[in-house]
Amino acid sequence: KNDRLFIADSNHNRIVITRLDGTLVETIGTGAAGATDGTYDKATFFRPQGLALDGDTLYVADTENHLIRKVDLKARTVLTLAGTGKQSDKYFQTGPARSVGLNSPWDLQLQGRTLYIAMAGPHQIWKLDLDKQEVSTYAGSGREARKDGSLLEAGFAQPSGLTTDGKRLYVAESESNIGRAIDFASGVVTTL
Repeated sequence: KNDRLFIADSNHNRIVITRLDGTLVETIGTGAAGATDGTYDKATFFRPQGLALDGDTLYVADTENHLIRKVDLKARTVLTLAGTGKQSDKYFQTGPARSVGLNSPWDLQLQGRTLYIAMAGPHQIWKLDLDKQEVSTYAGSGREARKDGSLLEAGFAQPSGLTTDGKRLYVAESESNIGRAIDFASGVVTTL
């Protein structure tokens, strides 16, 4: 069960599962660009990027579709979890996950029942409450900047990668070539 590697095969619009030795286990998605939900052999993605694994659930940042997708690894199905499928130009949106537009979700990090989203388009970090099925802005003023501070005062520049140690959310920023940390307890963003 732990001998799995999940690969976002972005330019082939699919997710590939291999063993750690490289042996192909499964392909999720037809390879055609699209946003179709359904079984592995019918589902489509459009340049998926970041992945987050939670037991038998794989969350996918379906970047060019501006969606968050959920893969049920037992049922072998793909379901759209968040986004409208249209690129949003709005900032500081909060609401039901399927009714709020996203903008270039690039990476995902699961912390408890919250899925953090590196939203490269608006230069922000968003979050998806998996229990409430609600999305909202977590951090970032929306201005492309290299600015530390409180959650909504801080400025990011195309956040593209996320990870955590359980105390901080670490952010890799492509545009400014820096690493940042968001302290969960204090809500302060600092440059590493």
